[in-house]
Amino acid sequence: MATLLRSKLSNVATSVSNKSQAKVSGMFARMGFQAATDEEAVGFAHCDDLDFEHRQGLQMDILKAEGEPCGEEGAEPPVEGDIHYQRGGAPLPPSGSKDQALGAGGEFGGQDKPKITAWEAGWNVTNAIQGMFVLGLPYAILHGGYLGLFLIIFAAVVCCYTGKILIACLYEENEDGEIVRVRDSYVAIANACCAPRFPTLGGRVVNVAQIIELVMTCILYVVVSGNLMYNSFPGLPVSQKSWSIIATAVLLPCAFLKNLKAVSKFSLLCTLAHFVINILVIAYCLSRARDWAWEKVKFYIDVKKFPISIGIIVFSYTSQIFLPSLEGNMQQPSEFHCMMNWTHIAACVLKGLFALVAYLTWADETKEVITDNLPGSIRAVVNIFLVAKALLSYPLPFFAAVEVLEKSLFQEGSRAFFPACYGGDGRLKSWGLTLRCALVVFTLLMAIYVPHFALLMGLTGSLTGAGLCFLLPSLFHLRLLWRKLLWHQVFFDVAIFVIGGICSVSGFVHSLEGLIEAYRTNAED
Repeated sequence: MATLLRSKLSNVATSVSNKSQAKVSGMFARMGFQAATDEEAVGFAHCDDLDFEHRQGLQMDILKAEGEPCGEEGAEPPVEGDIHYQRGGAPLPPSGSKDQALGAGGEFGGQDKPKITAWEAGWNVTNAIQGMFVLGLPYAILHGGYLGLFLIIFAAVVCCYTGKILIACLYEENEDGEIVRVRDSYVAIANACCAPRFPTLGGRVVNVAQIIELVMTCILYVVVSGNLMYNSFPGLPVSQKSWSIIATAVLLPCAFLKNLKAVSKFSLLCTLAHFVINILVIAYCLSRARDWAWEKVKFYIDVKKFPISIGIIVFSYTSQIFLPSLEGNMQQPSEFHCMMNWTHIAACVLKGLFALVAYLTWADETKEVITDNLPGSIRAVVNIFLVAKALLSYPLPFFAAVEVLEKSLFQEGSRAFFPACYGGDGRLKSWGLTLRCALVVFTLLMAIYVPHFALLMGLTGSLTGAGLCFLLPSLFHLRLLWRKLLWHQVFFDVAIFVIGGICSVSGFVHSLEGLIEAYRTNAED
């Protein structure tokens, strides 16, 4: 009797704790602290909540099993390795699903989370496509001229369209003729396309592409930090590689991260600071408007380097990976299309103006990171702010990459390749910590041996950016909804797939060639 009473009291205490935490989380979400502000993935800031809920949910299930009968009589036992947990009585996705790694949303994972308005969703998308990596766009104009400007517009139109058709793949018509949401993530869409013969192949492909993009994003943050510090203080006897090592030493505590709440608060301020920096750069360029080199902008392309520019531009628009979660958490999902329209129009205008005025100001002297062209007195201040933003943004994609790796390779169950990274008490095991430290060191090694911001950005955009934004959405749309598509929709999907494939292959090959050539040059020096 005493044991049963203690068990029930424990259940009540845990329930009250969870409810109070949910209220606090909702309050912070309404204040804007829970909105992700990183450039590459809005859902990253929810990883800590999901990770906490997962372990707490498992503990609650154990307590319920000890203290009271759970489930209906005759119910089928869960499949081995298919772990479900509950929060507030609402079933959530399996532990191996991607939404636990990137913030589950919609009817499957976010029923008790506060919903966001179309303006808040637009703010998240804007942060994803208007981030630090716009600093490389003037370099794309250097090798593409007016065609580079056209590509900025074209990429905005295509990414807006593929974002909409990706969301359309989440819905199907039921027996009553109603359109209902039957999927919850990019991975679920991919798995549906490969079913029934290969039910998990599509999800694995998407997860691999996602991991590559997340890790490359981390590498880019280390590269840009070393580059900015080296060019801010050229008089110091510290090389770019040494600055990268210093930056990584600052980032090493990321391996011990258990949540991202503190980081998300700072990243919101950093995003606002970044917008201010963009305005300062444009203001400086406008102050030199009388010296603009209009004659340098021509209808020509550098055949060897322009494909790299394609990857840079595409990478600056990547946001598709988190759109299913974002749309599922909107108060009015019907406003999603309108939100995508105005966010991509705004991004297109701002990116085009930023790239054009920056290139007109420095013309052929335009560098890979445009802030390196600023005068020394301004450059140091601007670059320090950008380095701070890069270092505070690094934990978001890093934590998401770790979550995907842990849930793909280290989960409990028969499908796991390795033992779980967490013990029964929720503590990180030694090999889990080793995995995280190895990932930080790997980003450092890549940044040291390939310290080329534009080439790495072009390579990532051509490989995973084009795949996740161009190829896969159009392919999935054709595969799942081809019977209901009009002829012009089929034409658009096929055209995007073909053009995206050509751009992806061309950009990847030329970026890889550039990296190999740069590596050889560095080795000779």
